[in-house]
Amino acid sequence: MVFSFFKKPPEKMVAKPAAVPRSTKKPESASALAVDGQDAQKPPRAVGVAAPPEPAKDAPVSFEFTDFVFSEGAVHFQVEADVDPVDAEAEEAAILFANGQDEAVGSVLENAVRIHHFGPGERLWLMLFDFYRLSGKKAAFEALEIEYAKAFEKSPPGWRDKSKGQSKTVEATAGSLLFRGDLTGDNNAAFDAIRQALEKNPRLRLDLSKVSRLDAAGCGRLLAQLQQARKAKRELDLLGRDTLGTLVEACVESGRAEDKECWLLLLELCQLQGQCEAFEEVAINYAVTFEVSPPSWEAKRVAVPEPVLQMAKGNGDSDVVDAYVMHGDIKASRFADLPAHAEVHDPVLIECGQLTRMDFISAGALLNVLTTIRQSGKQIIFRHPNHLVAELFGTVGLKAIATIVSAKY
Repeated sequence: MVFSFFKKPPEKMVAKPAAVPRSTKKPESASALAVDGQDAQKPPRAVGVAAPPEPAKDAPVSFEFTDFVFSEGAVHFQVEADVDPVDAEAEEAAILFANGQDEAVGSVLENAVRIHHFGPGERLWLMLFDFYRLSGKKAAFEALEIEYAKAFEKSPPGWRDKSKGQSKTVEATAGSLLFRGDLTGDNNAAFDAIRQALEKNPRLRLDLSKVSRLDAAGCGRLLAQLQQARKAKRELDLLGRDTLGTLVEACVESGRAEDKECWLLLLELCQLQGQCEAFEEVAINYAVTFEVSPPSWEAKRVAVPEPVLQMAKGNGDSDVVDAYVMHGDIKASRFADLPAHAEVHDPVLIECGQLTRMDFISAGALLNVLTTIRQSGKQIIFRHPNHLVAELFGTVGLKAIATIVSAKY
């Protein structure tokens, strides 16, 4: 702030104070006298404060502010940073959608697209397109297509009905567990971890791709875990079945009646992979070797194929990775299985093409988990979230640690 001290201020009309009768009582001291002349114009001095020394007649004027203190009654000013209106409305709509307030979401976005017809405002239109898709509002979607083409002078997104009537919360994504160490009978820590994980997850993906050695006792314990899971009506999906199958095949030999558990595990792997012909061949050799009837083929026990390796192109690279899939409505999830998945994958690809909605609590938990993963130096890519979910990810701060490749229709 610059003060002009040497410019003579304009004269102002000042109301004169009302006349006060001169007291007939003598003052107690000469300092209390009001005398005529120059001294009479001096303002009264606060009691107990020493008068400043008089400057020399021709001395330069000096102003010191070191002792200046703001009054406690000073007016308080609040300075607010400029907020981009598009950012504010996108954030509001994303949070409302996460909270399930669909009526309010529609109101916010419909009002927003009436105002923002260019540039950055396009993201609000894309959010509304996705909202209409998820709500099954085809007529409103088609009307918006016309307005979008006029406003942005390009083709609008195409209609795809992604609604399924009333939105339902689907079961949590299957938990993932990396089998640590060798598949041997003395690896108590790894088998205890499977048991504990199955107690918490109705579905568990057990990744055996890092196993490099096994024995008959370890194969027997794994078969027991699979049987216990079936009895408890829980699913234990084995990943890395091809790698494991190669190791097991090396332990079996037709005519050598040893390592029976390895034979049974090999039959189980053929069963899970739907390899009926291979199952029959191993079953015949098993019967000849041990002179007992082999297990029977059960078509209903064929497992779903292992996740297909997919290409991640979000940042221009082409790393093939196994995706961690999110789908449906996710509520109050802690993503306890994600660190185990991330431990054996880099980059960490999170597939969101089937994800409808995620609540704010889950988004915050996801940020905490992925922040730790990112600190280990791994790249994180979200692929194809709808624009409402993508904006929520940006709101909670996931854009700072991950690449988000929004859905394209």
